[in-house]
Amino acid sequence: MPRRVVVSGIGVLCAVGRNREEFTCSLRQGRCGVSRIDNVERYDLRFENGAEVKNFEPTDYLDPKQADMMDRFAQFALIAAREAVAQSGIEWTPELRDTTAIVTGSCVGGKSTENQGFWDVYKVGRNRVHPMTIPKTMANAGASCISLEFGITGPAFTISTACASSAHAIGQAFTMVRSGMCDVAITGGSEATFSHGILKAWEAMRVVSPTVCRPFSRDRNGMILGEGAAMLVIETLEHALARGARPLAEIVGFGMSSDAHHVTQPCAEGAAKAMALALRDAALAPEQIGYVNAHGTGTSVNDCTETHALHLAFGDHARKLAVSSTKAMHGHTLGAAGAIEMAATILGATNGFLPPTIHFNEPDPDCDLDYIPNHARGADIEFALSNSFAFGGLNAVLALRFL
Repeated sequence: MPRRVVVSGIGVLCAVGRNREEFTCSLRQGRCGVSRIDNVERYDLRFENGAEVKNFEPTDYLDPKQADMMDRFAQFALIAAREAVAQSGIEWTPELRDTTAIVTGSCVGGKSTENQGFWDVYKVGRNRVHPMTIPKTMANAGASCISLEFGITGPAFTISTACASSAHAIGQAFTMVRSGMCDVAITGGSEATFSHGILKAWEAMRVVSPTVCRPFSRDRNGMILGEGAAMLVIETLEHALARGARPLAEIVGFGMSSDAHHVTQPCAEGAAKAMALALRDAALAPEQIGYVNAHGTGTSVNDCTETHALHLAFGDHARKLAVSSTKAMHGHTLGAAGAIEMAATILGATNGFLPPTIHFNEPDPDCDLDYIPNHARGADIEFALSNSFAFGGLNAVLALRFL
């Protein structure tokens, strides 16, 4: 019989919170973390706003030598993992270190380091780059740093599936714990997107808003890039209770699909299939879901497509769902999005509220659901979904139960 899997610790670092408590407070207040980008020159960009972790000093968390060996995205991952482990109360033994898994997600990895290396070679004309450029740029650096920090020698790897990376990572870790491959896993995602080359690439796609992100609002005009990390400690319910831990939520299902439709254009049928598979995996009826944390990027096509997908997956119940996108607050954190948004779902529900979709100005006829506009709402739900949909047509949906 499949084992029950619970979340016992959460760590978050993003534009609207340096830790779990700050993040929760920002979600409740509907605080926007979008402002002018500080870490990158904006002189030739068509947009100037982003959701950065402002005034982040790595040496506030890491010793200088350690910080110098890690890209910003890996620093975020390790800091969030520390917080999650501390909340979980895990006490490491040799046996537990040997069997715990680490599964992380990242879309672009150490692009800040890579961008600096290209600048040094091609622009400045230097004949060498930072000697740790390769280990700093590898997408698995976050997972490896977490392994080194806690001495974990069990399975450790990184999944890169664009904006669904950390949702896929959590789903894989959930599957491993549920199946008996391991009793405990540290899982989530991290991303640090603010380097000049990446911003120019996103500019070329013409999907970034020049102002703010307005998911599902009729006047939405694009996404806002963000950065950060969220990490979860997950374990079997039996393992958590045996050591006296208090579970925060239960992961009850995971669904994933591929659109086979288009590299960048979303497909309602593919997204709906992933939601239906998550429900089936959890043995839930659509009517049991009370809230969906939407992918909700704020682009014209994504939001109406996701709305259509919700109608396909939930039928008549879609109009009874509470739906919101927290990307309007913390930005689109790419490979970290699924983890940050799952953390938002858990932290909101366990603190008695559903996070809002801020910057919602006017209804769109093509987006006709309840998007919790602008202000948080009291939560009285047992089950929720967290949606992540990625370029390449890759979809990942996690189902949660609140204990």
